[in-house]
Order: sequence, then C-alpha cells, then structure tokens
Amino acid sequence: MSRKPRIWFPGAAFHITSRGNRRASIFYGDEDRLMYFAYLEETRMHFPFYLHAYCLMTNHIHLLLETKDHPTAAIMKHMHAKYATYFNRRYELSGHLFQGRYGGSLIKDDAHFLQVSRYIHLNPVKAGLARRPHHYPWSSCRALVTSIPDPHISLTRTLSSFPSPQPFHYQQYIEENIQGGSFHDSINE
Repeated sequence: MSRKPRIWFPGAAFHITSRGNRRASIFYGDEDRLMYFAYLEETRMHFPFYLHAYCLMTNHIHLLLETKDHPTAAIMKHMHAKYATYFNRRYELSGHLFQGRYGGSLIKDDAHFLQVSRYIHLNPVKAGLARRPHHYPWSSCRALVTSIPDPHISLTRTLSSFPSPQPFHYQQYIEENIQGGSFHDSINE
C-alpha cells in the first residue's frame, strides 16, 4: 500500500520531527551536531527554506521550517541522507539512522506557529538538560532571547508577534509554563 502524500504548498510551515532508529542516538557529540548544521546549510542551497526554530536533542530533532519552492520531502530526504551517510561512515555503522519517515505537522496559523516554537524550545527543559530554554546550546532559543546571532534561523516571523522589547517578551512567553523547576506545556497539532 502506498503512503498518503504529504500536504505541501509554497510558504507552508511545518513542525518537523525525526528520531533515531530504535530511539538510538543520532548525535554522539558536538562535532556531529555541527555536521548536521553543515548539511542543513548545504540543503538550503539546493532547496531554499526558512528555519524559524530548531532543537537538536541526543536522539531526535525538532525543526520549525517554512518552505519556499520545494516540499519538505525533498528537503528532509536530501539533508538526512547526507547526514546518515556521514554518521555511518564516521562510526563504522550500517543501516538506518533515522526511525522511519520524518514527522511533519502543518502549522495552521500564527498562534500554532508560536506554540510549536515554544514546544521546541522547551524540549531540553522537559528532558532535564537545561533549567532555562536559552541555556541549551543546541537550540535556536538563545538567538531569539539574547543578542547572540545564529546563522541558521530567521528571527523575524517569531519576534514580530511580540511588542518591544521583543526578545524579552518572547522569553516570557516560552518560560511562562516553567514553574519551580517543573514543566507544564502542551501542543495542539
């Protein structure tokens, strides 16, 4: 039986997720994450897109990606094939690195866009890897709430939803669900 085609149109935004096969690590260290970014940028040269948020966890990734002229299937296939080849060669492995097809949920509206951005940035807090979202080094949160630039993401769409000072208000928005070290958040996909 063939797979149902994914919905796509130019300008569509998606919450992309992908997990390691059998929930295994897809990043063993910082060098792997840097290589993932290198393949992300190489892919963007062939299939231009906007990246609004990301979080690279040990065994999975989250991307908030907005397409231009190419569907997410082409983008993710190119990027993940390159990265899987690198990873298997580097660690002398074979077989699938990623568990099945990537997940891609269409962003419905601006409110949903912001919910997904918050969800992505709270992922390391939920996992106990950081006390505050912008402390996790492999997330785009730092660029959105500080003046530290991140060449991989576009800040405009996210921050335009908040009054000045935009980074301060975005930080308040994402951290409003962190109370006394505990995490409370949901996402409506």
